[in-house]
Amino acid sequence: MVHRYGRPARRAALATLGALVLAALPSTVSAEPDPAAGTTSGAARTVGADRPSAAMLGALRRDLGLTSPQAAARPANEAEAGTRAGVLRNVLGDRFAGAWVRGAASEELNVATTDSKDVAAIEAQGAKAVVVTRSLAGLRATKEKLDAAAAARDTADTPLWYVDVPANRLVVQARTVSAGAAFVKAAGVDDQDVAILVSTVRPRLLQDITGGDAYYINDTARCSVGFSVTKEAQQGFATAGHCGDRGDTTTGFDQTTQGTFQGSVFPGRDMAWVGTNNTWTATPGVKAQDGQEVQVTGSVEALVGASVCRSGSTTGWHCGTIQQHDTSVSYAEGTVDGVTRTTVCAEPGDSGGPYVTGSQAQGVTSGGSGDCTRGGTTFYQPVNPILADFGLTLTTELAQTATPDPQEGAEDTWAAGRVYPAGATVTRDGVRYQCLQTHQAQSAWAPAGTPALWQRL
Repeated sequence: MVHRYGRPARRAALATLGALVLAALPSTVSAEPDPAAGTTSGAARTVGADRPSAAMLGALRRDLGLTSPQAAARPANEAEAGTRAGVLRNVLGDRFAGAWVRGAASEELNVATTDSKDVAAIEAQGAKAVVVTRSLAGLRATKEKLDAAAAARDTADTPLWYVDVPANRLVVQARTVSAGAAFVKAAGVDDQDVAILVSTVRPRLLQDITGGDAYYINDTARCSVGFSVTKEAQQGFATAGHCGDRGDTTTGFDQTTQGTFQGSVFPGRDMAWVGTNNTWTATPGVKAQDGQEVQVTGSVEALVGASVCRSGSTTGWHCGTIQQHDTSVSYAEGTVDGVTRTTVCAEPGDSGGPYVTGSQAQGVTSGGSGDCTRGGTTFYQPVNPILADFGLTLTTELAQTATPDPQEGAEDTWAAGRVYPAGATVTRDGVRYQCLQTHQAQSAWAPAGTPALWQRL
């Protein structure tokens, strides 16, 4: 069986930048290279900013829209600017109001002060002087009042507050102006010192549920995430039943607290689902080759002979073909019925991981034989029975609704969220349809618009 034994969780140099880098004390810096210029100064070399990696340079070009010279200059300029700002902070003392860089290559250092008499000293350090009314220490003291108020109140409607140094003010992000104002008032802060930014977005820890990622059961065994699912407001993922029992706890690929097994069946079937805490977000992604992802759009069952690919935390991304559906396999731990046999290889730790055909979810790894060096045979527990038996909704790229209560409405009335086997008949807008391929219905897949899934009778 391919299951819970495991391994631990997954875990162009530029010697000369010339005039791209802040030299001794220039007032401006070019973003184009000067072959005649000297090498970088000590601050950049100390922190390795004179040797940015090719990955760093590529990301800077891509994400910040920089030219190659700008990307090469930026890390060193920022290192040098940090040193200069530190010197000026010490010189200005309580009058210091913060520092920041600007420009495509971070060639402009700005330093703020509360006293205009400091302008000459700032400019002598090659920085732009900005005279403001509030010192950085004063802004931070005000923020501490907001911190104290937050400890005694619910901040769901005011999830973010910070010192905006270039604007010389505090900012509170709130769902409404009134919520922000109430927070500021509770902190005893003058509302003239705070700007309220209205936003409905609440920050979250950046941990996504992605098919194929490792997870750990009771801090010992390892399996792989199958597909992201929801049940009403609860997010989570489908996986193999032999990976854990109801009530077992899980941690994610990064070893942080993740969730609890909400349901598990093994043997007989090999299905389970884990409900995750609110730091994990269900996504339609399945890990593929070289950092790529396949975005799941549904759960239409593929035919025998169709190609199918699997993702797992041990062996990654492998493909093969579907040999048989509705297979029964006898493991040492018990017999499992209704699995699908494939020619895809797998190894211990891949259990629970997802199988997809195109962008359609097929199932989760149950067990098998062989390995990914010599080849082998694997079996997957089909995903549609997991969704139906546990009342789950597959997370997809398409618009989706929560799984409806099976008691609501006539059973033969088409409803998004229900799993329909091939051959099932439904009524939609007074018209009868028959299901052509087993799948979980989605809002965007109403029978009249999906002749690939439904035939009008």
